[in-house]
Amino acid sequence: MKSALISAVAWLAAASFCAKASAATSQKVDQSVWGTSGLPSYVNMYIYVPDKASAKPPILVASHHCQGTAASTYSETKSSFVSLADKNGFIIIFPEATGHNCWDVGSAKSLKHDGGGDTHAIAQMVRYTLTKYNADASRVYAFGGSSGAMMTQALLGVYPDIFAAGVAISGVPCGCWAVEYNGDVASNGQWSSPCAGGQVSKTAQQWGDLVRAMFPGYAGHRPRVQLWHGTADTTINYKNLTEGVKEWTNVLSLSEAPTTTDSKFGGTHQLWKSQCGFGVLETFAVDGAGHDVTWDVNTAIKFLGLDQVGSSDPEAAACPAGGTGGGAGSGAGGSSSAGSSGQPTGGTGGGASSVGQAGAGGAAAGVGGTPSGAGGGVAGASNVAGAVSQAGAVANAGGPAAGAFNAGGAGSMGVRSSSEGCSCALVGNTDDGARRLSLLALVALGLVRLRRMGRTRARMMRY
Repeated sequence: MKSALISAVAWLAAASFCAKASAATSQKVDQSVWGTSGLPSYVNMYIYVPDKASAKPPILVASHHCQGTAASTYSETKSSFVSLADKNGFIIIFPEATGHNCWDVGSAKSLKHDGGGDTHAIAQMVRYTLTKYNADASRVYAFGGSSGAMMTQALLGVYPDIFAAGVAISGVPCGCWAVEYNGDVASNGQWSSPCAGGQVSKTAQQWGDLVRAMFPGYAGHRPRVQLWHGTADTTINYKNLTEGVKEWTNVLSLSEAPTTTDSKFGGTHQLWKSQCGFGVLETFAVDGAGHDVTWDVNTAIKFLGLDQVGSSDPEAAACPAGGTGGGAGSGAGGSSSAGSSGQPTGGTGGGASSVGQAGAGGAAAGVGGTPSGAGGGVAGASNVAGAVSQAGAVANAGGPAAGAFNAGGAGSMGVRSSSEGCSCALVGNTDDGARRLSLLALVALGLVRLRRMGRTRARMMRY
């Protein structure tokens, strides 16, 4: 009896240990494995593959804020995107610019397709993951806050052949950071004061031409974009949201006027729909909010399509025979070109000064990116259902002094000095908890059975 009890307890301990040991976590992948020649040596790759990845998992790239790390981003998103990855089986890539304040989204290398910059490094991480894990190339997404939001928009502009959609919180338009940027990451601290201060303004056509020049000759489908910004942001001026709207309406061949405008999440919500009626550009201007603007996790997840398990990208499913093309730069009436990288064929023809795509025969699925949750953490009770507030770098007289994230009350993240680091409330893995309860139940049943056997043996001895 006693030995049986000891064996049962030992079995429970071993089973609990195995459950812990098998739990997924963020793992580093050496650049020698995923990289190619000419990439920045300071960019590292960390990847989160859930224990139960789907047969053809989507990918989310979560880029960190200034002075962030892959580890801090993992912690900040543990109860939101990481928890959802465990549930829905997608993979998260956490890129990291080791030893650098912010991401390089302003140099010529980073703003050129496969140009050898930070964006190129992240694109290589995605390519590696697609092959290694047989991931879904039509469901690759990007996410980030502050510098991570800047990287998100840069990835969507420079690599439209890879990413299907992105969510950027408190960022700047793709290419904006290049203003007064000398390309030397070490000397200028990767900070563009004119862009951050909202002093960079272009016409919609100029923004669109700037993006199209980053990948010359590309005439395929362009990724959809969701932007969040506080109207009182003093770190990254709110004017950057206005400039972002100019940029993406032109790149996505949309009308300047939104399809719908209403109030949501404490501010103005606008949505632009493509010709097939699918929302491809969405903005949230949160009244009175600063750089640590509160954003809604569920809204971001739904926009990316990560709320669905084992399905196709929502835009591809809604627009199987046509989509919005991003015109290239010149020509009267638009060039004809086959659809790209697996996005819906068709497209909107360009006007006199922009080339639309008449594309015929594009593949059914597009190349997409991974969800990553850089820049915004989830605190305490918020979990996936709550609103999340994220904060990025805080500017000072000499440039950005990036603030790390700190868990706030019920679903908000406050600003902390970089010296304090990141302190994020973590929510336990509910799957592990259920597993342990099941093991305890089994042991309890075993002990009950042993006690009954003991009573039976005693009665037999008595007679």
